[in-house]
Amino acid sequence: MTTVQTATGAAETMVLNMGPQHPSTHGVLRVLLELDGETVVAAKPDIGYLHTGIEKTCEAKTYSQAITLTDRIDYLAPLSNNLAYCLAVEKLLGLEVPKRAQYVRVLLTELTRIGSHLVWLGTHAIDLGAMSMFLYCFREREEVLKIFEFVSGQRMMTSYFRIGGLALEPPPGWLERVERFVEMFPARIQEYEDLLTQNRIWLGRTQGVGVISGEDAVAWGVSGPSLRGSGVAYDIRKMFPYSSYDEFEFDICTQKAGDCYARYLVRVAEMRESLKIVRQAMAKIPPEGPIRTEAPGIVPPSREEMKTSIEGLIYHFKIFTEGFAPPPGEVQSSVESPRGELAVYVASDGTPKPWRVKFRTPSFVNLQALPKLCEGRLIADVVACIGTIDIVLGEIDR
Repeated sequence: MTTVQTATGAAETMVLNMGPQHPSTHGVLRVLLELDGETVVAAKPDIGYLHTGIEKTCEAKTYSQAITLTDRIDYLAPLSNNLAYCLAVEKLLGLEVPKRAQYVRVLLTELTRIGSHLVWLGTHAIDLGAMSMFLYCFREREEVLKIFEFVSGQRMMTSYFRIGGLALEPPPGWLERVERFVEMFPARIQEYEDLLTQNRIWLGRTQGVGVISGEDAVAWGVSGPSLRGSGVAYDIRKMFPYSSYDEFEFDICTQKAGDCYARYLVRVAEMRESLKIVRQAMAKIPPEGPIRTEAPGIVPPSREEMKTSIEGLIYHFKIFTEGFAPPPGEVQSSVESPRGELAVYVASDGTPKPWRVKFRTPSFVNLQALPKLCEGRLIADVVACIGTIDIVLGEIDR
């Protein structure tokens, strides 16, 4: 117990540990709460319980081998991580990815955004007492994971994007599966809104809770839906287009209130915008064409070439195990992940392994704004404030 001076005089406060073993911290996050009764006087996030050393491990792998590690950073949006890293290495090598591969990348990363937002909505809702939403959101996410499994062979850790393009030719019939999801999903989004958007309990738990202004959000380095919920229309896909995003029509979703409810509205609207992008990508993807760039010594041959040539198989194995050596230099690349700006810095010293790999992960940066959201609120609101940031501990500790 400590004594602090309040507006009404001296008062005793209590320091309480929330986490790291707590279902509503969404991972092994520990928050030290200083409480005056039920009011939060101070909140201090304590991280590091899930440290994996992924950045340093990438430096012990070849450039191609490190792709599998990027899946484990934000494990709810692995394809976004794949894309950010591949774009950085492709910039280092000066590679131009074929349009067909670029459009497939856009389609799959937008499905990733939808899947990630569904996990956020389901878990955030169950934190605040709406249990049915959790079941409904994971029902739809299962359909997204089935598409990923059909295309890549894996539900989550796909490693499907590779330096120079894609790992494999998409299987026949995959777009038909995407089409079925696209036709089904709008009605499901409406179902979510029917349950929550005007729900008195949901409004009571989210409106006016966790408020942060646009100026403060920018000052704290917040990005993604957490920033756009405070009225700042900043989206990497629009500001610094990558992978042909400049060829797609979509809106930047914003709200002005800057509270938990505004961030909920932004993410729901973003799922609809992602559907628009997926539809456009389906129309743009040509039925035939290369899925990876021609770069002997860097990009391995296709599966067909490996089947018809033992030399091709040996060549593929050599590239993956021994790696290629880019010229010395350093690059940085950013993408708009479901949580915000995901940036990758790669430095080469001319060897087959990167000299330095650094990830600027949005969960890590956004989490530092948690005290701003919580202080002055009730302890029950801390759960809503943690959930509204949409953190993934894998990319906070990494």
